[in-house]
Amino acid sequence: QELPEMVLLKFFRSENTPVPARPTPEQLSNLIKTSLHYPESFSHSFHQKSLCLVPVTLLLSNCSQAVVDVMIDLRHKTTSSEALEIHGSFTWLGQTQYKLQLKSQEVYSLQLKACFVHTGVYNLGTPRVFAKLADQVTLFETSQQNSMPALIIINNI
Repeated sequence: QELPEMVLLKFFRSENTPVPARPTPEQLSNLIKTSLHYPESFSHSFHQKSLCLVPVTLLLSNCSQAVVDVMIDLRHKTTSSEALEIHGSFTWLGQTQYKLQLKSQEVYSLQLKACFVHTGVYNLGTPRVFAKLADQVTLFETSQQNSMPALIIINNI
């Protein structure tokens, strides 16, 4: 009885088939673009009311073609004493963490309230935004690039 002849198998793929590349850390840190919209200065009578509430809009833009899971953390505080001396401290009112999902190229508007107890110049650029591709099974999201400081002037009437 004769053994069948062994044939070497060749595997090949056409050159135009794209191989899904794993996104680089830099790409992952640029999935979501954020911008804060708020008045440049805000006048408030601290004599009549001790708390000054300013509406702030956090705009989140999904810059990718994929669905992205986003986590926003407002609990982050500026810890450097230099920044506190210049800008002072303020509090975000209401919910301190948000989890949402943005579709490809979707823009989402989140309404926030900043609370101030005295006049001064403050940096509203404290929200930390984390994101990951929705179809990726990772335990942590990548921190998104933070924009420039977002300064607001609080005046007393």
